[in-house]
Amino acid sequence: MSSHTVSPAQIASPKWVIPRLSLMMFLEFFVWGAWYVTLGIVMGKYGLSALIGDAYSTGPIASILSPFLLGMLVDRFFASQKVLGILHLVGAALLWWMPGLFESGQSGLLWVIFAYMLCYMPTIALSNNVAFHSLANSEKGFPVVRAFGTIGWIVAGLIVGATGLSDSTAIFTLAAIASLVLGIYSFTLPHTPAPDRGKPLSMRDLLCADAFALLKQRHFMVFIICATLISIPLAAYYAYAAPFISAVGFENVSGVMSLGQMSELLFMLLIPFFFRRLGIKLMLLIGMLAWFLRYAMFALGITEETRWMVYIGIILHGVCYDFFFVIGFIYTDKVAGNKVKGQAQSLLVLFTYGLGMLIGSQISGAVFNRSVTAEGAQALAQWQSFWWMPAVAALAIAALFFFTFNYREEPKRD
Repeated sequence: MSSHTVSPAQIASPKWVIPRLSLMMFLEFFVWGAWYVTLGIVMGKYGLSALIGDAYSTGPIASILSPFLLGMLVDRFFASQKVLGILHLVGAALLWWMPGLFESGQSGLLWVIFAYMLCYMPTIALSNNVAFHSLANSEKGFPVVRAFGTIGWIVAGLIVGATGLSDSTAIFTLAAIASLVLGIYSFTLPHTPAPDRGKPLSMRDLLCADAFALLKQRHFMVFIICATLISIPLAAYYAYAAPFISAVGFENVSGVMSLGQMSELLFMLLIPFFFRRLGIKLMLLIGMLAWFLRYAMFALGITEETRWMVYIGIILHGVCYDFFFVIGFIYTDKVAGNKVKGQAQSLLVLFTYGLGMLIGSQISGAVFNRSVTAEGAQALAQWQSFWWMPAVAALAIAALFFFTFNYREEPKRD
């Protein structure tokens, strides 16, 4: 039985709900994938390499700041699909502005990127909120809908690569057009009303106290702690997997990395099958153990004889992301209840994409700068030491989760 009521839009046209939500998710991640992956290349081309780290820190910071206001807006005042549309329309304008800032070399570039991320990062939780509200069976329907987000990311990357735009500011123009389309389309999505609309505003609402109150449930507190901790080694993958793959001798780095997104798509579609058989706790645990295995494969795959292990490490990305983060969103939707769904999804984004990724970016950067100091073949042993650190951390977090997380799912009713 679903943890929420079925929306009127779903009752009116059940056959079209999943395609409509899938298109939303496709565009959501197409926008991000169009510019985020090659931002560093563009910045290097324009002599801004020293600011790449700062640019990539804007997302986590935005994830920390935005949920407080966003959760209050969608749970108290405005329908989620309308807020989603407005944020993408404002984001489209900011993306359209960025190429001119690169060309003129204006110092305000980082602030514009930061302003854009303040608009974009909340839309991850908003799109989840719209989807969960509109789906009668989130365990079955959400993985299918979310899979189109991965397809959107892959398609954006293929378009950028095929058109030779990787080092061009045109990536922002492409993302701006997609953001404009999504902004307009969002107003046609199934209505996702504010559950507490009309109630007086208080400081408790502004601070998302109701969502934080969920932490009183021991199992949810354990999940949030582990989700934050596991996001720390995740940052090492996003920042340093590509340089590592190049260092061990792969020429087509982007092609090898794309195996991770293909794996993510496959396991996304398999989630309903595994969910019925394994349940929430076991799937979350498998996701964290896959984190350890991936980094172990990287550490052991530094020689020609063991290079196949690097492929395994990349392909494991699907299990790492889907079994933990996608299942985490489903679990959060179940725990939150109707009144604080928006706040709860935003809270999860805050602790994972925000706090965890920000800490992870700083730690992995410091560890990399100290441990990987050589070049060429001499750096391989240093890379091995580097990857064992997040591997051990992920294993410890998985052990913590296994012994402390105790959540009993309510039995389904026919």
